[in-house]
Amino acid sequence: MSSKRLIIAVDGPAGAGKSTIAKRVAQILNIEYIDTGAMYRALTLKVIRSNIGIDNIEEIIKLMESTTIEFINNHIYLDGKNVDKEIRENIISKNVSYIAKIKEVRLMMIKLQRQIAESTNLIMDGRDIGTIVLPHANYKFFVTASVEERARRRYIELTEEGKENITYEQVLEEIKIRDKIDSTREIAPLKKSPDAYVIDTTNKTIEESVNEIIAIIERG
Repeated sequence: MSSKRLIIAVDGPAGAGKSTIAKRVAQILNIEYIDTGAMYRALTLKVIRSNIGIDNIEEIIKLMESTTIEFINNHIYLDGKNVDKEIRENIISKNVSYIAKIKEVRLMMIKLQRQIAESTNLIMDGRDIGTIVLPHANYKFFVTASVEERARRRYIELTEEGKENITYEQVLEEIKIRDKIDSTREIAPLKKSPDAYVIDTTNKTIEESVNEIIAIIERG
């Protein structure tokens, strides 16, 4: 990697705020933002729309091989169609970790993510960016928060979207399940890279977290 390139890896569990933070850092530094979680969400959306069971690994792999996932102007496109809104539905959040733990799916996604990172300055977020996808990134950050705070944020988000019959306790349990799946999967599990800076957002605002990251980068 050329020293003139700026590659930033951001990892962390669901609900820690990493995507919002990474997007804001990208705006400040005027670099590309790649949300790898959105890529897995897009595939999960297609799996559900195709009425394929989340445990039907063979069919999911076939589907991935015939699927196009792209970022265009910070928007996610699935087979040429913008799916920014659809991939944020709660049914996607509940199922994406099952799709993301499939070895063949991750290998194909990792290859695609590395290709994206070859030609531009960027900040990329996900679960395995600093450890697997971009191990030679200039800067690595692990954005986290307590599971209770992450559940609280997600519950507020869902209620503000008008979702009914959802309790905080349900959201908390779903996040705990996602954490377990993400951190114990066979390939590219969620874990902090040894050389990553930890950004704990539990008691911080988005701007405070963003400023902390920018300060670290500016220090060089």
